[in-house]
Amino acid sequence: MRTRRLIALALAATLLTASAGCGGDEPPAVGGAAPGAGTPGADPTGEAPTEPSAEPVDGAAPEPCALVSKADAERLAGTPLDEPVVAGQSCTYTGPVSGPTAQVEVFVGEGAKKYLDIERQLGHEIRELAGTADEALLTAEAFFLRRGELWVAVRLVRLNDPQENRAPLERLARTVAGRM
Repeated sequence: MRTRRLIALALAATLLTASAGCGGDEPPAVGGAAPGAGTPGADPTGEAPTEPSAEPVDGAAPEPCALVSKADAERLAGTPLDEPVVAGQSCTYTGPVSGPTAQVEVFVGEGAKKYLDIERQLGHEIRELAGTADEALLTAEAFFLRRGELWVAVRLVRLNDPQENRAPLERLARTVAGRM
């Protein structure tokens, strides 16, 4: 359990550090909100928001919540989940406070690769998942995909026997690989 907490802390530190230098030089908008802040997907023109696309724009990494939709995350977790929280190149779906405990985390780019590196350093069992992407790896609680230089990691947190999660993780890995 302590190892998982260390991994979570290392990932959070990596993501916070990576996103800290990504802010623009624009001053806050009136009311203290940063430019572009507000309702995710909201359009200042008043038009209806569009669904995020997993397609990269001009070589950019795909949106993590587009790679794993809320419906995908709920199937993986086996329970309803709250709306996603997006932070940089990550997307997190959590279970409601009323339970059951469940969380699905999606990382795209350097954070995904760093998570895999930490798993390797800790000596966790990692096995290959053939026929999925250029490189596809599976642990008891996560999968890692590489297509070209792009890394994606998806982690499932549940209070159950991790062996129960292997088949759902493999199915979602194949789905996500098709969206990369």
